[in-house]
Amino acid sequence: MNCQYYVYMLTNTGKATVYMGVTNNLIRRVAEHNQKVVDGFTKKYNLVHLVFLEIYEDVKEAILRGKQIKAGSRRRKIALIEGMNPDWNDLSDSF
Repeated sequence: MNCQYYVYMLTNTGKATVYMGVTNNLIRRVAEHNQKVVDGFTKKYNLVHLVFLEIYEDVKEAILRGKQIKAGSRRRKIALIEGMNPDWNDLSDSF
């Protein structure tokens, strides 16, 4: 059975804040962020636009990549986003 793990970034309408997460169910997790199910950072800053996504088959690789991204500067996160999504389109519109 092949599982997929997702490293993703969310932002708000003004692109003022970026959040990085890892999940094995992207559709469910993005819906939770959008519905503000859990109190926390994404709810506080209204982070509902999925702007970055990488897919892994190995959970350890996904977690390691997530930690690498999280440890990086805002400038590096923006470069990653703009490298795959230069217009910062909401990728969740496709599902």
